[in-house]
Amino acid sequence: MKSRNLEIQSEYDISDIEIINKQQVFNGFFKINTYSFKHRLFSGDWSGEITREVFERGNAAAVIPYDPRRDEVVLIEQIRIPTIESSSQPWLLELVAGMIDKQGEDSAEVVKREALEEAGVTIARCDFIMQFFVSPGGTSEALDLYVGEVDSSTAHGVHGLASEGEDIRVHVVSRETAYNMVQTGRINNASTIIGIQWLQLNFETLQKSWL
Repeated sequence: MKSRNLEIQSEYDISDIEIINKQQVFNGFFKINTYSFKHRLFSGDWSGEITREVFERGNAAAVIPYDPRRDEVVLIEQIRIPTIESSSQPWLLELVAGMIDKQGEDSAEVVKREALEEAGVTIARCDFIMQFFVSPGGTSEALDLYVGEVDSSTAHGVHGLASEGEDIRVHVVSRETAYNMVQTGRINNASTIIGIQWLQLNFETLQKSWL
């Protein structure tokens, strides 16, 4: 009997897409491009022409600020206005995160910079976890996720850049409390859910490695 524990490899790649046209239809704080394209079907034939709008937000990086000695996580709270149509609580609990502003910028340096700006903490070790697409049905954004070693006793107060309209409150909670807030839905944004679940699965290995 063949094993089912094999990684799935797609038979198609970017060479199986034909870009017919790409047009920028909005250029503001973010950008929107319209793509017209064809792609190879699973039957082996080609699709007809398809048109899709793509929200070009840019790529980002996020970090789980974790104190392995105290087994605590640093979270930040800030308003997220796009959630007001779907939620009565637009102040979200999140990981530290930021946009990768320049092509080729080191995402590890981005999360270290953002940790100081958003939470007032310094990251010591910084381990890459994974890259994932945030919402590939509509946006090109990819996010690099890290876990960073911090001293949670130094995390407190309100931070952020006033020039960017940021008003960010810092919270320090136990790892178990953070995971419980994922289970109850209090933490309800994708990158933070993924990060806290990863930490819950890997904290013992992380503590052995870091300590």
